[in-house]
Formats: sequence, C-alpha cells, structure tokens
Amino acid sequence: MRKEYKYIDTNSAELCKMRADARTLLKAYDSLDFNEESKKHRILEQLFGSIGSNVPVDEKFHCEYGKNIFIGNDVIIGPNCTFIDNEKIIIGNCVMIAPNVQIYTAYHPVLPEERYIFERAANDPIYYNTCADPVEIKDGVWIGGGVIILPGVTIGKNSIIGAGSVVNRSIPDNCVAVGNPCRVIKYFDDIRGK
Repeated sequence: MRKEYKYIDTNSAELCKMRADARTLLKAYDSLDFNEESKKHRILEQLFGSIGSNVPVDEKFHCEYGKNIFIGNDVIIGPNCTFIDNEKIIIGNCVMIAPNVQIYTAYHPVLPEERYIFERAANDPIYYNTCADPVEIKDGVWIGGGVIILPGVTIGKNSIIGAGSVVNRSIPDNCVAVGNPCRVIKYFDDIRGK
C-alpha cells in the first residue's frame, strides 16, 4: 500500500516570508552577548509558536520557520541544534536537548516521479516535492548529543535517547533507547529492579 503524502508548497509567499523572518530573528539572537537573557527571550517569543519560562537556547541554533515550534518550561537546547519545522515540533516541560541535535519534520517522497517536479515554470527554483510529519518530545525527556530525530516520531515521557542515535520510530515512556536505528534497551522498572 502506497503512502499518501501531504505536500507543502515551500515556495509559497507565506512560507518564504516566515523563513526570511526566522533568519532575521536568528541573526539578531546570535548577535547578542551571552548574558543578555531578557533580550534573547523576547526574540525567542517572536520566533517560536510558543515558549515557556527558563528555556536557554544556546548559540548557533537553526530552524526553518520557528512558528511551528512549541516549547514548554525548563527546557535546555544545546549549541548547534537544527530544527526543520515544516510541521509542528512540540517539546514538553523539563526536556534536555544536548548539542548538535537535529529534529526533522520534512521529508521527500521515495519514488522519483513523486519526489521531483518535472513539469514546472522555467523560473521556479523548486524542483522537488516536500512533505512533513510532526515530531513530539514529551515531558522529562533527555536527548543525547548528535541525535537525529526523523519525521513523525514521538519520544515518550521521561525517556532517554543515547548520543548519536537515529530515531526513525516512536519511543515509549520511561525507557533508555540507543542506536541506529534507535531501539529500546531497557525500561526504568528494569533499572529500579522491579
């Protein structure tokens, strides 16, 4: 059975403006000194769909639009993180995101006749179709350095994703998951001896 794709017109005037606005805000954010926390938070309030309190976002953060990112309270986002938010990225409370984490909501169809736009206007720079599925990271999650989270994934409450993992399917609550592809290696009840 073939997947039904939800295509996104990444070249639409609305999305082009959102992308440009995000770049302007990110440039302003990166220009601020480390200790200018209130100014940084005001920029993040403009950039994101919503942001809670106590959410430090470290240097060299990149996102596509920003407005599709929704962040709870007490969230740490380490340096060099990339969030491709063509769809919603929902991050709960008390989440730790280590450096170099990549979260992708966008993808392209597998079959070339669905992936490429062969018939298009000569001045249209977009020659491929883009689709997207949301990503959700529930409360209490810890995501290790260099993790890649792919479209459509939900990371369950309190779970830990080991450094360098590629998460291509949803992970349940209260577990440790690692690897490429990422898989559960233990549940917290096993660690507690229950």
